[in-house]
Amino acid sequence: MHCELICIFATIMVLTRLSILNYRNIAQADLELSSGINCLIGQNGEGKTNLLDAIYFLSMCKSSTGGTDSTCIRHGEEYMMLQGQYEREDGSPEEISCGLRMGQKKVFRRGKKAYKRLAEHIGLVPLVVVSPADSELIVGGSEERRRFLDIVISQCEPAYIDALIRYNKALQQRNVLLKMEGAEPDPELLDILEETMAREGEFVYERRRFYVEQLVPTFQRYYSTVSQGAEQVGLEYVSHCQRGPLLEVIRRDRHKDRAVGYSLHGIHRDELEMTLSGYPIRREGSQGQRKSFLVALKLSQFDFLRRTGSHTTPILLLDDIFDKLDATRVEQIVRLVSGENFGQIFITDTNRDHLDQILRLMPGEHRLFHVKNGNFEG
Repeated sequence: MHCELICIFATIMVLTRLSILNYRNIAQADLELSSGINCLIGQNGEGKTNLLDAIYFLSMCKSSTGGTDSTCIRHGEEYMMLQGQYEREDGSPEEISCGLRMGQKKVFRRGKKAYKRLAEHIGLVPLVVVSPADSELIVGGSEERRRFLDIVISQCEPAYIDALIRYNKALQQRNVLLKMEGAEPDPELLDILEETMAREGEFVYERRRFYVEQLVPTFQRYYSTVSQGAEQVGLEYVSHCQRGPLLEVIRRDRHKDRAVGYSLHGIHRDELEMTLSGYPIRREGSQGQRKSFLVALKLSQFDFLRRTGSHTTPILLLDDIFDKLDATRVEQIVRLVSGENFGQIFITDTNRDHLDQILRLMPGEHRLFHVKNGNFEG
């Protein structure tokens, strides 16, 4: 199965206005935004990250935290609403809105028309977020790294989401059968589920493999720039699909799966190995090296999205990314994101002097918002 990058030129989609009602600690906000850099200054817990999460929600149809939708509704309220006014490079407008009432399904609209399937929206407004939570990519389990792959690929290929949904549904049904006590599971039903897992799993594997291949050179270049060539970094994608046809791999140990009560083989066990100077970064990296690693990884993700999918420059959300980095690495990151390949950027920080230094290095239009207790002034 072969994938191609079709275009290397990207248009820009800008979030010009954001309206928020009852989202986390934000009771109400209506912000006119810069097409360039938007800086959010305030102490921790005041609402800076929640505003970035609202922007993420409008792009990805869910919170970046991975929690249930209902946790996004402000305490004591019954509903929340988000509305984003976007503008394309040619001046044409896009309006995306989301409404969620406690105990009900969320409703997403493009213009006045509600989506029948939320998967249809993913990729319209591509987005990359760099935040302290990214540390889980290094120290967390393999599901965090698979999620990283899934988030970026789903933004540039709708068929990927559908294949992943079908795979996971078949996997869950197979696991239910494997857990059965007493009578043995229906072998014909297991055959059907395993065939679905193999077919959809190999599709997902090919997309993940292609993405990692495209990512590595850009990632290594970004890291070298940020670190001034101090270390070498690597990424390696490891999958059961590399052991042969996935259907054979899954069926080979069906008796073992039955013994443990779940599926031991498949793309739900894939791993993205991350190395620093040839060793696992989770064991070797300092805080600054890990932060540099993650920033380079996300910037290379940004570059991939810009060149694929809808060929739209993603919105870049930088949440408190300069903590634990020395001045040299901060300056290199700022110089990178101030380049012509980047579009609209949102930056949060607790330090006004820090942001002023960043803005001096990043010419062009910007807005500065002071954030306190879910309120925004600027």
